[in-house]
Amino acid sequence: MSNIKLFENKKIRSHYDEENEKWFFSVVDVISILTESIDGRKYWNKLKQRLKEEGNETVTNCHQLKLRAEDGKQRLTDVADVEQLLRLIQSIPSPKAEPFKLWLAKVGYERIQDMSDPALSVDRARAFWKSAGRSEKWIQQRMMGQETRNKLTDYWSKSGVEKPSEFALLTNIIHQEWSGLSVQKHKTVKGLKTQNLRDHMNEAELIFTALAELSTRQIAEVEEAKGVEENAKAGKKGGGIAKKARLELEDQTGKNVVSGDNFLPNKKHM
Repeated sequence: MSNIKLFENKKIRSHYDEENEKWFFSVVDVISILTESIDGRKYWNKLKQRLKEEGNETVTNCHQLKLRAEDGKQRLTDVADVEQLLRLIQSIPSPKAEPFKLWLAKVGYERIQDMSDPALSVDRARAFWKSAGRSEKWIQQRMMGQETRNKLTDYWSKSGVEKPSEFALLTNIIHQEWSGLSVQKHKTVKGLKTQNLRDHMNEAELIFTALAELSTRQIAEVEEAKGVEENAKAGKKGGGIAKKARLELEDQTGKNVVSGDNFLPNKKHM
């Protein structure tokens, strides 16, 4: 799904990958804004060459997607995900760098991290959720769950999981196991499209997601899981622990943990 995002009333072409639940942005558009350059493409070509010579392939190894150009035609364009953009921003001296990082956070990424000062990203996330009307209790649960999530993805990264699609696959395995729904199906139940699922979870959903991911990481650590296949097995076990707890709670209360409620405008808040 391709569309236009606005930063300070300037257009940034973007594309949302629903399968991997990630946004991609036109690198040229971002650079043009940060550098206030008339020819962002020329600046990007020079910067890309310099970064390649420095061996910084993490930033320069961008995907290409067909996005609408000024002439109205669909043309292949270098795009970057949030982590690539954050690293790229560090290579561009610009007074707009900090405002742009905050803008990225508001777009709805699950794990926006300010590479130079992680504490700042936590403060920004808290401010964003508070401005969106979340309670302090909900914010605390969301942040605790995010910390659990970060520790799990850090383990995956160190154990040979590399591609975004692999992270998405493992996440989906855990979620499917504990909730009985895929991530995408859960979003559909809540009426979500590009929104972050976790930002629309209720108290119980946040807690059981955290339990599933905590259990997965601890099992993976004990079993010294390596690669996608072994981590997938740990994910099913970890998700299974949360599933048993969910079913027990539902049996005792007569209420479903998984809810269709969300925080969208004009919807009933949880």
